[in-house]
Amino acid sequence: MLRSLKHIALLLSVVALASCTVSYKLNSSSIDYNTTKTIQFGDFPLRSAYVWAPMHSMFNNQLQDVFAKQTRLRQVKRNGDLQLSGEIVDYSQFNKSVSASGYSAQVQLKMTVNVRFVNNKKHAQDFERRFTATTEYDSSQQLQAVQETLVQQMIDDIVDQIFNATVADW
Repeated sequence: MLRSLKHIALLLSVVALASCTVSYKLNSSSIDYNTTKTIQFGDFPLRSAYVWAPMHSMFNNQLQDVFAKQTRLRQVKRNGDLQLSGEIVDYSQFNKSVSASGYSAQVQLKMTVNVRFVNNKKHAQDFERRFTATTEYDSSQQLQAVQETLVQQMIDDIVDQIFNATVADW
């Protein structure tokens, strides 16, 4: 009898759980697609004193890719409902920490992008702002050996910041 009650309780629990569903929607943007349909990207040229040439195309491609993957906005060459433009204004490195021997132990790499955002549907959201990302590497490594990976990390961070500031609802 006790065993039958346990089986019935288990069966009722399974039925109850099967009838309940948890549903959620992760929407990464707060765009009203009824009014906002297009986005226009200006080129983000390198304007910093120190440059690494591949950074320019890496940044521009990543920015456009994120908006293409995470929104339904159509990319246009002009008259976009949303417009993003700017420039990479800083790419620098400096010693972050010193070892006991007096030499640099860690080097910090920094990237800053100046962004102009125009929302032609809601001009109150327009802005011009700088977005910065940093990363560190051990000074025993040559920058050329780690530069691509570190720059990609900073680009990912800055593109996320730009996406969140322009179209995400966080």
